[in-house]
Amino acid sequence: MRIGVLTGGGDCPGLNAVIRAVTKSLIGQCRAEVIGIEDGYAGLMEGRRRPLDWASVSGILFNGGTILGTSNRANPLASEETAERAVAQARAWGLDALVAIGGDGTMSIAHGLMQRGLATVGVPKTIDNDIEACERSFGFDTAVATVTEALERVQTTGQSHGRVMIVETMGRYAGWIALEAGMAGAADIILLPEIDYDPERVLEICREREKRQRYTVICIGEGAKPVGGTWTIERRVEASGGADPIRLGGVAHRLREWLEPRLDSEVRATVLGHVQRGGSPTPFDRVLATQYGNQAAQLVQQRRFGHMVTLTQGRMGSIEIERVAGRQRRVPLDHPLLNAARQIGVSLGD
Repeated sequence: MRIGVLTGGGDCPGLNAVIRAVTKSLIGQCRAEVIGIEDGYAGLMEGRRRPLDWASVSGILFNGGTILGTSNRANPLASEETAERAVAQARAWGLDALVAIGGDGTMSIAHGLMQRGLATVGVPKTIDNDIEACERSFGFDTAVATVTEALERVQTTGQSHGRVMIVETMGRYAGWIALEAGMAGAADIILLPEIDYDPERVLEICREREKRQRYTVICIGEGAKPVGGTWTIERRVEASGGADPIRLGGVAHRLREWLEPRLDSEVRATVLGHVQRGGSPTPFDRVLATQYGNQAAQLVQQRRFGHMVTLTQGRMGSIEIERVAGRQRRVPLDHPLLNAARQIGVSLGD
């Protein structure tokens, strides 16, 4: 067999661990030839590839980013011409299947290429943890650890100066990073995209803490918005094939501007941005990514094409890509962590 591997969308800790596991599993179990496609779907359309063998994927488990490169703007489904070009290139290379590692956008494209005759297997990747039917995506644990450390650090500054410290996380329209990091980092207020926050309630808590403890730490997801308000949009980009053109960002500064004139304390905002994506994956993510890569190789060997690797109730499995393509998994309002947060005195802004 000759199998292509690509990484699509944004970078993420653990991508190299998946590439390593897919390659070694396919070579070791069925002596497959593995082709690495450079810069995601852009490389597929432009004919850029490199061979992946045992030696080329050794020693990359700990490394952040992706040795193959990635692109979140290349979309073969932008037109029938580009879709045909991508499929034709895969056939010219003699690929029996394509392993696509990415988020909901990458899965949508994989599904579209599958419909056009290119056998695909998906591996869920996103620090946002928002892929439908998958309870844990690799990269998420690393992002939570990064945000947690940031919350610990700003807390000491808040204590020293008597300030309100706001930390903004990634996550798009899902609040998983803000929720878990906020809990782990002892945030006093956690604001999520799933629960519109009441600015007056946030102000009330900050005033109460001014009198008692002098400081407040707020963890806010980039997709959070006030009751009756809208998302804070940093910019819009050209998008095709149904991709979301909105780039969220700046909600922490928006909240700071509203709070500061109403408080005696100084208010500071920190937007962590892409620091959440970078660096070496945590041990948990290294193990999870390795399991995902091995499971993807098994799906290829079983010729279960059109499926994406999943983790459900702690067990590896798979699901049809068409059932998850273009869908997002958000924090349910009855999630146990929300109830736990409220019971230990953490405000969710409602």
